[in-house]
Amino acid sequence: MRSPTIETLLAFAAVFVLQQALGVVAPVLEFALFYLALPLELRPWTLVTSIYAHAGWSHLLSNAVALAIVGFALERHTTRWRFHTFFVLTGAAAGAFQVLFNRLLLQAGLVGQQTVVLGASGAVFALFGYVLAGNRLTGGLLDRIGLDPRWQLLVFLVAATLVTLATAAPGVALAAHFFGFLLGLLAGQANLLRPSRSEPDAPPMPEY
Repeated sequence: MRSPTIETLLAFAAVFVLQQALGVVAPVLEFALFYLALPLELRPWTLVTSIYAHAGWSHLLSNAVALAIVGFALERHTTRWRFHTFFVLTGAAAGAFQVLFNRLLLQAGLVGQQTVVLGASGAVFALFGYVLAGNRLTGGLLDRIGLDPRWQLLVFLVAATLVTLATAAPGVALAAHFFGFLLGLLAGQANLLRPSRSEPDAPPMPEY
């Protein structure tokens, strides 16, 4: 079975090479193709392409290492199409949340300029959130405690906030980290990546 983690890492590398080339010969085209910014309807493809693009070597390597840590573990319990679909949808949602949140801050006078978004960190945080909430240990603990769904949501919000604060640094898309991690927690609780036995590429270890 082909590895969706390796496929995603190869996509990172290919897009980064293309970015470097366009940055030299056609920086305007690089921006148009990859940078997620408002208004979203002007360049809707950047909801996807921005996930695989990065702002530099350190940005690329940090996301690649984080993806490798969680991706190789999680891909053994899901299918390729579920992995890639989840990665794209959560990455796009996290990126959109970041630029929309920044616009609210701009309108409130709390920031001085609109932001643009690059990178896979929102999607990677969603994978980590999924692993945290979707494993049997966490599920069993929540079932044993018997928390009401509203309290579970509050726990997830607190967890997402703490993880976001732990990654705080200048230039980091904290809103994307928060929203991606929260989406992953909710998806993990619902076991959205768990395949059925009838799926053609269902792994031999559907649970963890």
